[in-house]
Amino acid sequence: MVALRTMSEPKVTGPASYFPSIEKTYGKPIAEWKALVRAGYPARHMELVAMLKERHGMGHGHANAIVAHTLAEDKPAG
Repeated sequence: MVALRTMSEPKVTGPASYFPSIEKTYGKPIAEWKALVRAGYPARHMELVAMLKERHGMGHGHANAIVAHTLAEDKPAG
């Protein structure tokens, strides 16, 4: 059975669109992956991507999506 979106549910786009696949593939909730990224601060974007790939066996696209989304959330306003 396929779950259908209702008209009131916005389509998930961008890095967050990878989250269901990441959770299924790697067996951890996104919050745990984001905590690992934040623990790596103040590293740069690609350093954080490399950390997820090297230490946790994550594919590049999934690692990049988590890092991009986490950095965007934590970006100072203004």
